[in-house]
Amino acid sequence: MARMLIHLTTGTENPTRAALALLVARTAMAEGHTVEVFLAGDGVDYLRPETRAAAGGIGTGSIAEHWDALVAGSAGLYGSGMSAKARGVVSEGDVELAPPDKLVELIDAADKVVVY
Repeated sequence: MARMLIHLTTGTENPTRAALALLVARTAMAEGHTVEVFLAGDGVDYLRPETRAAAGGIGTGSIAEHWDALVAGSAGLYGSGMSAKARGVVSEGDVELAPPDKLVELIDAADKVVVY
């Protein structure tokens, strides 16, 4: 099985695209792949539980449901510390706020990288 990194930079302006990213991550994890998700830029808005709860994609499902499945499946969840700080977003216990070098490390270690 592959090690996959899903890099989500899309925010609330396009919840369908954001939900698709998390759906792909969830599906890959369910198929036995190692999955890590890194939210950066406007994507860090989905670190807020109320934003996840309110957002869903057209035909791509509920962001909150995908997120909960990723947490339950022990996917690696990361958020850009710089993006979060700039937007006043704080980390929850299941997400590591990380610097850019962590993203580079995850990219280097991944077999596949998908960006949304």
